[in-house]
Amino acid sequence: MNQPSLVLVPGLGCDERLWLPVAAHLPRGIQVTISLPHMDPAERSIEAMAARLLAGNPGQLVLCGASMGGIIAMEALRQAPDRIAGLVLCGTNARPESAEMRALRESAIEMFEAGDFEDLIRANVAMAFHADSAADPALVRAYLDMVLGAGGAQLARQNRAITERPDARLHLPQCACPVLLLCGDSDQLTPPECAQEIADLVPHAQLQWVGRCGHMLTMEHPQAVGASITQWLAQHYGVGKTQ
Repeated sequence: MNQPSLVLVPGLGCDERLWLPVAAHLPRGIQVTISLPHMDPAERSIEAMAARLLAGNPGQLVLCGASMGGIIAMEALRQAPDRIAGLVLCGTNARPESAEMRALRESAIEMFEAGDFEDLIRANVAMAFHADSAADPALVRAYLDMVLGAGGAQLARQNRAITERPDARLHLPQCACPVLLLCGDSDQLTPPECAQEIADLVPHAQLQWVGRCGHMLTMEHPQAVGASITQWLAQHYGVGKTQ
């Protein structure tokens, strides 16, 4: 079998800047693509985003998804299990939306659509990052530039899609490919229990904690995340040395 391609999938409000710090620590000898989750006005669901990812990336794939990117990756596995050679899931959640989070997200969507959301995104820094990382002005600036740059319309569409996301727990026990789970030990947005739940559902999943890290682990500890993915790729796909 030909070596699979590695597709990096950013999370909500994010773009290639979420994965670029990690990409510098990934191995040579494997094709790496960043698949942006931006939704056009006709796209309204996680299912549609996963279908677009599959259509735009032919062949066998190892999907590395962060947060919403992980939700998209798990849905791609449901749609095309024969095409997914592996999953790396970073700070993600297999559960459907809770009633509490639905109410919070609906309030946020109103702010996104009104264009009055900068204060909301700034306040989210304390939830998204470990305290160590939240004290780094350059890191916080990079995060704000990325998420604010997504724009209110895009943030509203993505939040609606997340609100109606499918329950991935229903199909994960049938997963036959290797799975690596990475989670910040201080993640407040998708707590460690969410990663543990996926690990308990997926046969032979490997679960690793990233120390002193919040939800944005690809930005907070890119070298550690890259090293973990590289080791896992070598174990399962024989990929070569790091750059």
